[in-house]
Amino acid sequence: MSNTLRVTVWGENVHDNNNATVKAIYPQGMHSCIAAFLNQAGGIKARTAVLQDHEHGLTDEVLDNTDVLTWWGHCAHGQVSDAVVDRIQRRVLAGMGLIVLHSGHHSKIFKRLMGHNCDLTWREAGEKERLWVVNPAHPICAGLPATNFEIEHEEMYGEPFGIPNPDELVFVSWFQGGEVFRSGATWRRGAGKVFYFRPGHETYPTYHQPLVQQVIINGVRWARPDGAFAWGCPNIKPEMAREKVTVWGGSVH
Repeated sequence: MSNTLRVTVWGENVHDNNNATVKAIYPQGMHSCIAAFLNQAGGIKARTAVLQDHEHGLTDEVLDNTDVLTWWGHCAHGQVSDAVVDRIQRRVLAGMGLIVLHSGHHSKIFKRLMGHNCDLTWREAGEKERLWVVNPAHPICAGLPATNFEIEHEEMYGEPFGIPNPDELVFVSWFQGGEVFRSGATWRRGAGKVFYFRPGHETYPTYHQPLVQQVIINGVRWARPDGAFAWGCPNIKPEMAREKVTVWGGSVH
């Protein structure tokens, strides 16, 4: 594996084109903003892919050259091809990392990997969000304040959140309206690592904020493949039939 972390930043790219507010905040699209700060982080080479590309930009060739995939979607989850979702799932189980952002909680791939509905409560009112760092020793928290950091205006996501219990809970959010939410959580799926990170509503400049960028940079570094599972179920002979085994000083064949 190359020392350079190969990241594909996937964006739905719908609001980016049809919403004037979003276009003003992210003139080149949210996916391009994310790829830009990843490419500036050092040791990361990020490319972009969008829903409108052939095979949503996620061909076998692209995924063969992707260590970590980031995913932002919202209003067009149903337009994502099931064949592409199958392809991504196989890659994650085989070791590719996956970072799911904000409304990607309802994406086909996240729900598939979680095995849950991934439902939640929400309110768009531009409220303050305070993200509490509940696992400060986690690599995703490197370079962050020890206790919490704030986003001045964000969309509220609230519990209950229909996910399986995380392997690791990294962030919990508090919102100005009083709600709390599990905003940063990780899971292992096969050989792959999955990180869900909540902030990132399209009409707020969340992905321009340095601490949010740091979390995503840390997340893709953490999700880097560190092993692989073989794909398939081969039929094999018993181990004892293939080699001599020593038992209490003697041997059997």
